[in-house]
Amino acid sequence: MKVPIWVFVVVAVLATAFVLRIGAEELDQSHQTERIADDPVGRLKVFVYELPSKYNKKILQKDPRCLTHMFAAEIFMHWFLLSSPVRTLNPEEADWFYTPVYTTCDLTPNGLPLPFKSPRMMRSAIQLISSNWPFWNRTEGADHFFVVPHDFGACFHYQEEKAIERGILPLLQRATLVQTFGQRNHVCLNEGSITIPPYAPPQKMQAHLIPPDTPRSIFVYFRGLFYDVGNDPEGGYYARGARASVWENFKNNPLFDISTEHPTTYYEDMQRAVFCLCPLGWAPWSPRLVEGVIFGCIPVIIADDIVLPFADAIPWEEIGVFVAEKDVPKLDTILTSIPPEVVLRKQRLLANPSMKQAMLFPQPAQPGDAFHQILNGLARKLPRDKSIHLKPGEKILNWTAGPVGDLKPW
Repeated sequence: MKVPIWVFVVVAVLATAFVLRIGAEELDQSHQTERIADDPVGRLKVFVYELPSKYNKKILQKDPRCLTHMFAAEIFMHWFLLSSPVRTLNPEEADWFYTPVYTTCDLTPNGLPLPFKSPRMMRSAIQLISSNWPFWNRTEGADHFFVVPHDFGACFHYQEEKAIERGILPLLQRATLVQTFGQRNHVCLNEGSITIPPYAPPQKMQAHLIPPDTPRSIFVYFRGLFYDVGNDPEGGYYARGARASVWENFKNNPLFDISTEHPTTYYEDMQRAVFCLCPLGWAPWSPRLVEGVIFGCIPVIIADDIVLPFADAIPWEEIGVFVAEKDVPKLDTILTSIPPEVVLRKQRLLANPSMKQAMLFPQPAQPGDAFHQILNGLARKLPRDKSIHLKPGEKILNWTAGPVGDLKPW
């Protein structure tokens, strides 16, 4: 699919004027983007609970596929903290407590995560730390954080209706949740949660980089499902109908290179595209957001009320395009109406290495990466109000709340 020639002509004419203006425009971003470069070392100390290997190491040994899954942040965050300079071995001086539980590492033969055991596993881990250490009981988890990268975070279900019905695991209501799911005014997002990008394999993407001066000859690009016939046979529920609307309206539009096929040149194609669609699926987020930023393809975010990763540090409004789900039928008009100088500006911001670094969980960790952005988010919550400490004998959480199945031993 080729971009109309007028796009390249107008972009070329405006390029010189754009460069002259960019310095002043970037000043508007300086405060926000400076946060990406914050160094968390020296600003917080984290105590990592040592749990029996059945909660983490043995689970991974059973299924190494978890290391490449889009939920793998929970594993790599654990590994990162074990050798991080923010780690303290003295829990009395800790600002935060971390419990390494791999709740998403339970995959079907096809590699899909099964969240159904996750609540019992998490409850078991919390029961363990509350019995063996005094720190949970002092605050009932208000100074603890957990990485919960499921589709709907600590609601532990991949279907929104059932996730809402379940709600966040009651024992995690006072903890800070680090999760990929983010949607305003949603029961599965607690105030104060830290929204993170899903895991995308850095080395794999690096291996598919093409020369940066390669022309972007694809106007709009998308690869993925439009319908989930197996789980939503009647249609309309999956992606709230947004993906189906993309297909029905634009499958024959020459500006749109969209398909369910996933070619071997997928990463290369994104680097040849101007806009990459990032519609919601079962959840509002997807790895396409990370891929779009890494490959300099302007993300077109179609997910109403989404809370994006590290939104206090990454200027999403400036690097992406937001389209309301109801406006999907007008997508072609919306995108072709964006002035070329605005497209250029977004591409320039996307080319900033710090933007890309903040979206990745590299091994080993690197300054400014997603690990450090999580720590920055935790550090910004300090110092915390001493009222989080409970009075002697005080209890807030209900240990018997939630679905009966969640109360069974793990």
